[in-house]
Amino acid sequence: MPHTLITSGPTRQHLDPVRYLTNASSGQMGAALAAAALELGHKVTVVSGPVEVEYPNLCRVVPVVSTEEMLAAAAELFEDADGLIGAAAPCDYRPEVVASQKISKTGAPLELHLVETDDIVATLAARKGARWVVGFALETDDHRLRAIAKLERKHCDLIVSNGAEAMRSSHNSVEVLAPDGSTVGRFEGLKTDVARGILSVIDSRLCRPASR
Repeated sequence: MPHTLITSGPTRQHLDPVRYLTNASSGQMGAALAAAALELGHKVTVVSGPVEVEYPNLCRVVPVVSTEEMLAAAAELFEDADGLIGAAAPCDYRPEVVASQKISKTGAPLELHLVETDDIVATLAARKGARWVVGFALETDDHRLRAIAKLERKHCDLIVSNGAEAMRSSHNSVEVLAPDGSTVGRFEGLKTDVARGILSVIDSRLCRPASR
């Protein structure tokens, strides 16, 4: 039984005790991927940022808030997994300094100094060994070119390319790309159906040695 680790949803990077940076990721794609993996007989663990979506009962869910927490949890759980699907949309930036008290209005512009967060997929892929890693590339332009660049930079075994219109939508349109730049799957429709297509590619190419 393959053990698949999935990261899902957004993360939050606090500016002060009540405000934070985040994005519109709903976790729907991650939940659909978890369900599809369970249908194929995988053991599934999900590391999820704050979402309202419900994950399948048969998977283990580890809730986190920040990108740092997601990376720490995923790194620990990856040790016992056979592969990772990085479907989360972690914040790429965090404030350099988090205010201990709520930031009050002063009538003047507020300057924020942001620094990059660690890349979860790239960090785990660098230590994957015999395990597999599948990334997601959500772009607003040059989808395919940027996805292939991410696949190479992050040392993924496959990457799923999609657009920003997928956020907070029940539908998605994706292209699954291999390291040689070839397209090994195209799926469009409800995220539940798209997830089944993605998992069928992952299962046949990465999880089942007899089918390689």
